[in-house]
Amino acid sequence: MQQSTDNLEQDVTRTTVHNKEVILVGTAHISQKSVEVVRAIIQKENPDTVCVELDDERFKAVREQPNWEDLDLRQIIRNKQLLFLVARLALSSFQKRMGSYTGVKPGAEMIAAIEEAEKLNANLVLCDRNIRTTLLRAWRKTPFWRRSLVAASMALGVFERTEVNEDELEKLREEHNLTGMLEEMGDAMPEVKTVLVDERDTYMADQIRRADGKKVVVIIGAAHKPGIMRKMDTAWTPEQIKEIETIPDKSIFSKAIPWVLPLIVGALFAVALYTGKYEEAKSAALAWVLANGIFSSVGALIALGHPLTIITAFIAAPITSLNPALGAGMFAALTQVWLVPPTVRDMENAGDDIAEWTGWWKNRLTRLILVFFLASFGSSIGTFASLALFKDLLY
Repeated sequence: MQQSTDNLEQDVTRTTVHNKEVILVGTAHISQKSVEVVRAIIQKENPDTVCVELDDERFKAVREQPNWEDLDLRQIIRNKQLLFLVARLALSSFQKRMGSYTGVKPGAEMIAAIEEAEKLNANLVLCDRNIRTTLLRAWRKTPFWRRSLVAASMALGVFERTEVNEDELEKLREEHNLTGMLEEMGDAMPEVKTVLVDERDTYMADQIRRADGKKVVVIIGAAHKPGIMRKMDTAWTPEQIKEIETIPDKSIFSKAIPWVLPLIVGALFAVALYTGKYEEAKSAALAWVLANGIFSSVGALIALGHPLTIITAFIAAPITSLNPALGAGMFAALTQVWLVPPTVRDMENAGDDIAEWTGWWKNRLTRLILVFFLASFGSSIGTFASLALFKDLLY
């Protein structure tokens, strides 16, 4: 592989792979300069193929106005995908706020690349891995004890207020600065860095190698360019690519841990009934119902859930605490979405509203998310609080 750097633009790197000229353009996703460079390079090079750092979902998001009316929140709640929705909203909120400082819509350079490819009738390749696969792989490959760091980083990103400008973006695109930042990320969260950066570099390098045509222009975030350059020499096997496209199963520990507490509680009641401690069992059962119900309903109340949502949380919590396949938050959220369904405007504004603490309660969609998590959290507190009375079942 022969490599040279374009003398005109530091963001452009040229290379040859199997007699195919590949021109990589490293961008910042909210930079006006990146938009201009992308248009200029594609117009100048007249490539056979343009590869962009998008997958099908994000391609639809940047090209089409999201059809929020088709968003089935009930199905999302039942499938326990609210966390994924929160992650998407958090990322959208951060990018949109950063874009507001430079006046450039997030993904504008990708839109520019798509438009220029269409003008030239060039092939368009969406070369990035599915966003849901990436997020789930990052979450499930991160050790249980380190996930809190990931969640905290995401939360800080939502409320981050540091402004950026084109000069700062220019520095961020410099390779030595990017290398330093990626090394820091690798030290702090190695599993996350592997999934978000290294695996995607491999996936995109493979897609670029397979792209048709003698000349290919690739539009990617600047952080991915060094990794892709290193990996394009490797002929990745279908099995290797399939592995990084696969969402890993939950670990045995993750599957088993939710059942430990219900089994312990069930065993304690069985022993109490077997030994004739009926009054103690009755008191413990009442404590279980009240503690779970009260704390869960208080969580729903803090989230400003509908009165019937609060009642649902109280009723569901004692039962669902014994069944990890269910959850008080799920039933509370289903009740909330039925009684106070989010409007299209709520869904459109959710990414902006979560950037402010008060916005979580004003927006019906984010309030629904609060109902889910706070009712679930309250039920967990109630479960452990009630266990203090279970000692009477043993002595």
